[in-house]
Amino acid sequence: MKGVRPAVVALALAAGGCTVPASAPAVSDDGWIYQLQGYPGGRLDEIVARRPPYAVIDLARDSAADYFHADEITSLRTAGTTVLAYFEIGGIEDFRADFPAVRDRGLLLNEWPDWPGERFGRYWDPAWWDLVVRPRLDRALAAGFDGAYLDTPLAYEEIDLARVPVWDRDRLARAMSDLIVRISRYAKAVRPGFRIVPQNSPELRHQAGYTDAIDGVGIEELFYRATDERCEQRYCAENLADVEALRDDGKFVLAVDYAVNPGHVRTLCARYRKERFAGYVGVRELDRIGVSC
Repeated sequence: MKGVRPAVVALALAAGGCTVPASAPAVSDDGWIYQLQGYPGGRLDEIVARRPPYAVIDLARDSAADYFHADEITSLRTAGTTVLAYFEIGGIEDFRADFPAVRDRGLLLNEWPDWPGERFGRYWDPAWWDLVVRPRLDRALAAGFDGAYLDTPLAYEEIDLARVPVWDRDRLARAMSDLIVRISRYAKAVRPGFRIVPQNSPELRHQAGYTDAIDGVGIEELFYRATDERCEQRYCAENLADVEALRDDGKFVLAVDYAVNPGHVRTLCARYRKERFAGYVGVRELDRIGVSC
């Protein structure tokens, strides 16, 4: 999902109908690539060689301050790839270059237990826009990315309400939707074709203005949770229904599940095709190229 995490056992998958992983360059007819760290030599050559329809990469090759340059993004775009810049809008990791300024302004809230060192933030505060969101958006626009892949809309569900006494979940959801609408308006005023793609929280489609503001949706763990655990919880079915509704409204879907079992990969690729989703199967660390299908 995000950030610098320990490496795990190498992904070695062979799945019918999916892009072959690892060594040999391959051209993807569908699917996408989602890699947030571990770029060999700090370069994007492996992704360029695969020529996926979509690629989501971090703004920075080191997840900190060594940002990708416009010529590097151009090399991906020239290969026919729509390149989306990954960044968070509802939280911030402690290794990010802008973390100290956010901390010093008192914008941090509770830590996310699943990701030590990451804190949710007061994303409705004007200072959050000035210190976190707008600078990241400006950097993505200046580097020539085709769009922004916005992580942690789910902050509205995870913020400790005891830290924000005058807020409730409904108000937090409205504020998150409003932030995404603002991001869309800001970016599209600069570049009308700039794509806005939030990750997860597809239920925000019920908020006024949200669906019109986005171009696609990213969704994790619709079918398998990390790693290789079938997602049978109620929220999985609810997420699928909301994502299908967004698809039927004309939004493209970038689905990612975390699995290494070849049989599970085949099952996922078949399901993505059935749902008309662009699919990707990989490891949770997102530190290597997995399977596009």
